Amino acid sequence: MRYLLPASYLLLSTAAWADVPRVATDIAPVHSLVSQVMAGVGTPDLTIPPGASPHSYAMRPSEARALAAADLVVWVGPALTPWMGEPIKALAGDALHLELEDVVGTLVLKNRAGVAFEPHEHGEDHDEHVGHDDEDDHEGHEDHEDDHDEHADEHDDHDDHDDHADHDEHNHAAGAVDPHLWLDPVNASLWLNAISDVLGQIDPENSALYAANASKAQADLSDLQASIQAELTPLQGRPFAVFHDAYHYFEARFGVEASAALSLSDGSAPSAARLAEVREVVQSVNAVCVFTEPQFNPGLVAALTEGSSMKSAPLDPLGATLTPGPALYGAVIQGLATSFTECLSE
Repeated sequence: MRYLLPASYLLLSTAAWADVPRVATDIAPVHSLVSQVMAGVGTPDLTIPPGASPHSYAMRPSEARALAAADLVVWVGPALTPWMGEPIKALAGDALHLELEDVVGTLVLKNRAGVAFEPHEHGEDHDEHVGHDDEDDHEGHEDHEDDHDEHADEHDDHDDHDDHADHDEHNHAAGAVDPHLWLDPVNASLWLNAISDVLGQIDPENSALYAANASKAQADLSDLQASIQAELTPLQGRPFAVFHDAYHYFEARFGVEASAALSLSDGSAPSAARLAEVREVVQSVNAVCVFTEPQFNPGLVAALTEGSSMKSAPLDPLGATLTPGPALYGAVIQGLATSFTECLSE
């Protein structure tokens, strides 16, 4: 399994890592997974606050300092935050980089096209990263740094939100990688192992504790997944729409598929034409619910549900209202399930 570790790092003496590793993470759900693995050893730093959009965020000085001090950077990858490539290279160029979207076995779905979504069929619209042989690890790391350089060239000023929007439009096009990979708990379970393995390599003194923490977190996540599956299975086939096409991984894992989304997966505001198309779709399928998000205009949802009996409920993919820490990831996934149950039940 490949974790983008340059071979030179693996030759460092244990003494070089005598202190607890400083770990920087991107979003709160990833921070939560790393926090679980590091329990009893240390606490990772969070780069992007829970209430901020990872698609377009300008780091504060304190967050940049945490990135610069990192021994390890754990992030979903450029599919979610292409703008992070440059600051990671500039501020944490000597740190280890774990891109979770590249962990072997991770389910990677493609962005859905159009307004009306076709039912998901496993194998038709997703890929699985196969990784590289061990001898290619260092070369693979360099290839990814080249990719980051390309992203950086396109985003010389990572504080420019217009540039973010331009890149998001490309990154969230139909057929591109859907970047919301953390909303599949099976992906998260794989990532726990990857996080534990990398931390164990750079901090061998605590490797057994990292492994034990990851194993416990995986067991808890397996129990949560089974509970949610039992909760949502009776609701499969119930038609609904989402405000923001960010939940395909959760939908696909638990067999509850959206019929349409008001906004693309980057969360951009829908045009009047798209709103009209979505309204036509939800009427044609007799949608019972439209899922909202706190940061988006409630007037758009009101326009969609006007004159219908559709219910609405909020979804929070990032834990915007939750306290960052070990419990956040499970709370995010359970929160999605609770909203689905409340809105889709008769």
